Amino acid sequence: MLSHLLRPQAVAVIGASRSPGKVGHELVANLQSSGYAGTIVPVNPSARDVLGIPCYPDLNAFQGTIDLAIIAVPTPLVKASVESAMDKGAKAIVVITAGFKEIGKEGAALEREIAGLCKARGVRLLGPNCLGLINTHHHMNASFAKKMPKQGGISVISQSGALCTAILDWAAGRHLGLSKLISMGNKADLSETDFLTSFADDPETRVIVGYLESIVSGDRFIKAAELASSHKPLVIFKAGVTQAGVKAASSHTGSLAGADIAYGAAFKRSGVIRAETFEALFDYAVAFAMQPLPKGDRVAIITNAGGPGIMAADAVEASGMHVSTLASGTATALREKLPAAASVNNPIDVLGDADPDRYVMAVNAAQNDDSVDAIIVILTPQAMTKPAETARAIAACTRGEKPILASFMGGEDVMPGRDELVQSNLPDYTSPERAVAALHAMWEYASWLKRPPRVITRFPVNRRRVQRILHRHQRLKQFQVGEAAAKEILLAYDFTVPSGDVATTVEEAQELVAKIGFPVAMKIVSPDIIHKSDVGGVRLNLDSTAAVQDAFDLMMLRIQQRLPQARIHGVYIEKMCRRGREVILGMTRDPQFGPMLMFGLGGIFVEVMKDVTFHIAPITEVEAMQMLESTKSFALLKGTRGQASVDLSAIAISLQRISQLVSDFPQIMEMDINPFIVGEVGGESIAADARITLSKGDSAHE
Repeated sequence: MLSHLLRPQAVAVIGASRSPGKVGHELVANLQSSGYAGTIVPVNPSARDVLGIPCYPDLNAFQGTIDLAIIAVPTPLVKASVESAMDKGAKAIVVITAGFKEIGKEGAALEREIAGLCKARGVRLLGPNCLGLINTHHHMNASFAKKMPKQGGISVISQSGALCTAILDWAAGRHLGLSKLISMGNKADLSETDFLTSFADDPETRVIVGYLESIVSGDRFIKAAELASSHKPLVIFKAGVTQAGVKAASSHTGSLAGADIAYGAAFKRSGVIRAETFEALFDYAVAFAMQPLPKGDRVAIITNAGGPGIMAADAVEASGMHVSTLASGTATALREKLPAAASVNNPIDVLGDADPDRYVMAVNAAQNDDSVDAIIVILTPQAMTKPAETARAIAACTRGEKPILASFMGGEDVMPGRDELVQSNLPDYTSPERAVAALHAMWEYASWLKRPPRVITRFPVNRRRVQRILHRHQRLKQFQVGEAAAKEILLAYDFTVPSGDVATTVEEAQELVAKIGFPVAMKIVSPDIIHKSDVGGVRLNLDSTAAVQDAFDLMMLRIQQRLPQARIHGVYIEKMCRRGREVILGMTRDPQFGPMLMFGLGGIFVEVMKDVTFHIAPITEVEAMQMLESTKSFALLKGTRGQASVDLSAIAISLQRISQLVSDFPQIMEMDINPFIVGEVGGESIAADARITLSKGDSAHE
């Protein structure tokens, strides 16, 4: 896939130049110096040759066909250059030139036109406004970057050309090899999904690294990322994490969700390892490229100084992994061979005067211990320390069965050791915390690979009933579905709701409570009032006919005074729910990734602490339980200090039912069930309040 782009046999450089420093000159120079074995076709009407290669006034003068054209001409000439390249057989085109959608509407229109021309003829387009691409395994530097990296197993895709040059410089400084580097630019055609799909099956790519500012298609991205992650690690640094613009969200779920949360949920679903910083991006990539995945989360720490060992142990436990308890035989063997002052527990302290042999002894002991899944080796520069010799000794005894990550702390004194580590495929980090973070990323990915198959449960429901309700609301342009209708929808999807109905007069209210029984709750019904409690539109625990009458009259009076323009349809009266743990279930539809389910505890946990979690629908039973477990307040649901656990299964099933509902009806934009009252295992769980927001577009039909 994409062979004409990544492995072309003939490359035309349209806009080639004889002047060093110009983009057209550097493109030809880089192709030539990188050892590209194919045909290079410079195109420039003002030059007879470029760097000793015959130059053509236009492509028509070249007697042959091309696979790839790289275009670096002024913006007004790009369209004609694209057409001439396609006429000469090009199946892939790279437009280096800027001045397209990044400058405004006129540029965007030209970009769309060029992309349309390519699509019509089955030609793939990279860019415009990009740096180009590099394929070290094809000996091809088809970019205007200064450096050509050595061959390696890391492939990079980036929306930023400047970041590509920073990555190349960083890789050169760490003697790190790359496989492919793609600068995507404006992504008029080829985007991250195309390269993820291509690199998933690429034997020359061991790890995929990405810098993204946006994603073209959320659904396509999730599928491509999940495919790629199933084959090899995919590490992404997502920039632009703040939400652009203010979303007019009417639900708790909508107000708590943001653009970055949507990306986080999509990454979690598709197995993407997310790097929070540019530094972490390559910390993780190096670990994945150089070391095997851990089989578990038990970590052995080897150090020549107590403080850094404690730092590493704290970081391991804080990450959710565990400082392993060494087998008794391991401790005994270490005690026999290490000095008396050494610590043979974990962290293993080989003391400040440790020579290479002492490190090897400790590393071998950890490799032999079945209670150890991964090893972190720390070295601090002391007067007797030999960093380079120690690094070589550690590399020589490494078996490749368990990941070994090093942290040679310091600067000038440890640099020879750090260089030895990189050359021996041992990742090295300047601090124990960075080493632990990289190991944690490996453990998370290894856990994701072991996930059970995704099985989506389909519950028997009454879709026709929901369809009628939603169609009626959209026909009447009522985009806020009130509590009564929302609970009808929930009933159709087999939720339990309190018995209740709408009363428009005080007499109807009295008749209702006579049927329902006391105590009851009373809530205002108005399409213009979303947050009822904010305007005095909620009364609870009414326990007599007189109390119901007084509450009805007072509620009507006060709301008419506060909101005289609001349309009042009556009050909703329902049986008070029994006590239980209050949680919130919800959904907001992200424009990129579709329905995002939300779960959190009610009350202060959602209002103040914002202890909520999101997941892309549809979800499985396992994923529903993972949503519960990923909240900080999960311990309260499980039961602590003698309190019984709530019915976790009931919450998980309810999240799956919401997932099915919002997948069945794309016109549902937001919804909250707040509170959802859940009792102990075996008890009844009740949707005590609900609110749904519909699309204002033409989506009344499915």
